[in-house]
Amino acid sequence: MSTIVNLYSTKKNEIKKFLENYYDKNIEIKNDDLEWKKEFDNPIEMAEIMGTFIDNSDKYEINMWISLDSGVLINVTEYNLDDIIRYLYERYPY
Repeated sequence: MSTIVNLYSTKKNEIKKFLENYYDKNIEIKNDDLEWKKEFDNPIEMAEIMGTFIDNSDKYEINMWISLDSGVLINVTEYNLDDIIRYLYERYPY
């Protein structure tokens, strides 16, 4: 099973701006740019985008939710990011 990062915003082009800054290239997004989803085969790879999201959370009106297990969503905040990343490395050590 792959793990998923979901970004949501109520402000148009906010996710696009964040992702273009993160990937340093133009990004095309569907759904009126209010939602974005990416699946990761290796859950550890999620840590980088989560860290970047929190480091820039004051610049963008975006919410991030991750799914490590089917049907379970976790809201990523500055208060739980470290715990989530530690959990990822404990649960998926390789």
